[in-house]
Amino acid sequence: MSMSTAEDRGVAAEETLSKEEYRDRLCDLPPSAKLVAKVLETDSPLSQGQLAEESLLPDRTVRYALNRLEDVGLVGSRYSFRDARKQVYYLKH
Repeated sequence: MSMSTAEDRGVAAEETLSKEEYRDRLCDLPPSAKLVAKVLETDSPLSQGQLAEESLLPDRTVRYALNRLEDVGLVGSRYSFRDARKQVYYLKH
């Protein structure tokens, strides 16, 4: 598992991706990451628990998928307005 971040590879935090660049970054990721990205395309922002519920994936798998998506700069996170103890995730493209 890669420990580098999107910032380490020069991916700007506010970068807007073309459709092709988005697909290229998503292409080499595991199926769980692709599923989480698809769920976020249709409904976002979502917490890790909400993503697990929507994708029918275990919490641990969702966390791994989110880490992989963050590594390639496709997902961002912020604290939830409803519950500041939780983070919610969204697609950056």
